[in-house]
Formats: sequence, structure tokens, C-alpha cells
Amino acid sequence: MLGMIDLRGAIAAIEHLQQWDYGDETIDAALTNGYVYDRIPAGRTDRIVEDDGSPYALTYNARFGYVSLLRRYPDEPEPNLARTSRAVSTQPAQSRKPAATWVSDRAQSSNKAGTAVSL
Repeated sequence: MLGMIDLRGAIAAIEHLQQWDYGDETIDAALTNGYVYDRIPAGRTDRIVEDDGSPYALTYNARFGYVSLLRRYPDEPEPNLARTSRAVSTQPAQSRKPAATWVSDRAQSSNKAGTAVSL
């Protein structure tokens, strides 16, 4: 994969690695195994490439020889809660933008030790 990144670029690597994304199965495996992140996991020397308009992010490090593809998926919206009349807030309501969560699938990482699950 690192050779492909050198020859064809990171976007080509993202497109290639997408074939190991199995949709809900990948998300379920990531949730079951704890490979879910609030932000892209990367070390200080890792390169991060995001493709605009795509839910994927690629992290890689040529020095340590690994590549990891992660997919963003939106968090589930909070359930509607029943209103009560017990308390009234005088502070303005703040809207909360749903956070993105990053998941990945370890099986396709070129270096599996200590890395995020890669697609």
C-alpha cells in the first residue's frame, strides 16, 4: 500500500482499500472490538489524508510501515425525551451538532500491531 501511495497517491489507496469495507458488518465489528474513535487516531509522524466528499480517512507512516483506512459514520441522534414542567431554564438552548465517529477494520492493516482497525 505504501508503494501505491508513492506511485498513485493517497486517494488511489483510499479507493483501493474501500473494497474491504463491509458496511454494517464493519461497524458492528468495530463496536464489538472497541475500535471506535471520536477523532482520527494518529501519531505525530503519521500522515492523514481525507478525501473531500468521502467518509474515508487514510493514515499512514512509511517509517513504521503501516497504512490504516477509517470510515466516518454519524452518531445516532439522541432519543426524544419526554418534556416535564418541573424546571425551566433561563439560559438559551444550545444546539448540539452530531459528532462523527471513526471506525475501522483491523484485518487489512499492513502492520497490525498497535494500530487502529483498518478497512
